Amino acid sequence: MKKTIFAMAVAAVVLTGCGENRKEPASGPANETAEDTRANAPNNTGATPPDNTASPEPADAKYKGEQIGQALLDGEYDEVYGQLSKDFQQELTSAQFRETLKSFNEGVESWEQQSRRLLNDWQYYTWIDPVGKKKGLKVIMDKKEEITGLRAMPLESFPETDAAQTQLAYDLPFKGEWYVFWGGENVLVNYHYELESQRYAYDIVQIKDGYSYKGDAKKNESYYAFGQELIAPQDGKVVHVVNDIKDNEPVGVMNAEQPLGNVVVIDHGNGEFSFLAHMKKGSAVVKVGDQVSQGDPIGQCGNSGNSSEPHLHYQVSDKQDLFDGKSIRVQWKGGLSLPQGETVKG
Repeated sequence: MKKTIFAMAVAAVVLTGCGENRKEPASGPANETAEDTRANAPNNTGATPPDNTASPEPADAKYKGEQIGQALLDGEYDEVYGQLSKDFQQELTSAQFRETLKSFNEGVESWEQQSRRLLNDWQYYTWIDPVGKKKGLKVIMDKKEEITGLRAMPLESFPETDAAQTQLAYDLPFKGEWYVFWGGENVLVNYHYELESQRYAYDIVQIKDGYSYKGDAKKNESYYAFGQELIAPQDGKVVHVVNDIKDNEPVGVMNAEQPLGNVVVIDHGNGEFSFLAHMKKGSAVVKVGDQVSQGDPIGQCGNSGNSSEPHLHYQVSDKQDLFDGKSIRVQWKGGLSLPQGETVKG
């Protein structure tokens, strides 16, 4: 039995990013890409927005999401197993669950909660071993507080590149309020982190009242991010533009053969290149050779390429070709930080 568990009751993934040019496995329940927040979801009419101030409390839920890490540390394996969804329980027995988590917990004195997200009726929690920072836990729960996904995983770190930043300071590549779905310096909070070419990338959406969409979850136009203006985060020269790839629809169907989708690449000098990926088809308002200043319009947010929901994939790399280069941790103007779960305003 492997010491990593991950099962989900839902069928697809959300915010699946560019991938390592097909070196990344195909998206699916067994892969640590991004958890589903809207596949098979009902229409969100917006008539009764969810209350995100507290988690739901069904009568049969023993633990709230925030309590799962401590419950596992306390050896409450059978009780936590009882809260798994039926589909999850079909993946492994109670004995397998207990054996794996007990072994994984060896040497861990406490679990420190790192993030908590409520989005599209799903709850996401992550914990890290604060002493060695070599182990992490991730739990996904539905609105009934059934555990639909759990992963116990070793964490790899890259302190040298974590400590380095871009020479230039960058503004946000958008206006208005946006939500950081993936961002940070470990794979728990940023699934890009394990890929050197995308290690410090961000996947960013827009949300309102706890949802990233309103209406039909399969239509791009239902998503708040779709069609929103994107802007240049720094001065530079446009060196690459793709503008003719169709946006994925129904939402959830992805284009892995053209992972970046519609993309604009800006050369800022000093070996720093901005990538704004998954843009809306035909929305780019710049061409190769254009000089842009910070704040100039670039195009619109879309759902093209290896994307399963309208969102912006943004990163800075040291080469014009994303897959041949290395991602650089972005120095944001004003000392801004963009950890997972943060709402930022451009």
